[in-house]
Amino acid sequence: MLGLVPARERIVCVEDSPELAPAHPHVVRLAARGGNSEGAGEVALRELVRQSLRMRPDRVVVGEVRGAEVVDLLAALNTGHDGSAGTIHANSAAEVPARLAALGALGGLSGPALAAQVAASIHVVIGVRRDLDGRRHVAEIGVVTTTRDAAGLDLRVEPAWTHGAGDTEPPAGRKVLDSLLRTRLPAVAETEAR
Repeated sequence: MLGLVPARERIVCVEDSPELAPAHPHVVRLAARGGNSEGAGEVALRELVRQSLRMRPDRVVVGEVRGAEVVDLLAALNTGHDGSAGTIHANSAAEVPARLAALGALGGLSGPALAAQVAASIHVVIGVRRDLDGRRHVAEIGVVTTTRDAAGLDLRVEPAWTHGAGDTEPPAGRKVLDSLLRTRLPAVAETEAR
């Protein structure tokens, strides 16, 4: 990560339980906390995501989005924190839009509002799988695409790369991913040189 994120940038990691350990010199870690037996002292993940924006982050990373905090993550991604990320559980990259819609509903976000927020902020979805021996690996990479229909924006994750696909014809999303990488990576290299 150090090679891709300039050392001067602040990364704020927000998690239910501390697991992320990016190899970067400027990381702030926030962990949620449950309340005591009377319910006092709770610090919810959703509140931490909101508070992280007051810490002047360059990037916000939410360790695991399981509920209404998706609304705050999408707000963070749409307020100039380019290169931020979050983890979400879904059966495949293609099913991420449906999972986001379900979580957005928990946070009171309408379908059209969620679609607009996602379309403006999430560009790439990386699917990770666990092998039989317990090790995790990148299984697929997809790009978020939108089409407009009578109901509004329709979100899809188009495959761009699949583990073990070999030298077959590149999937439709590959051109979009290549374009994103061409436009984003030179900017990273330029800021590293400064």
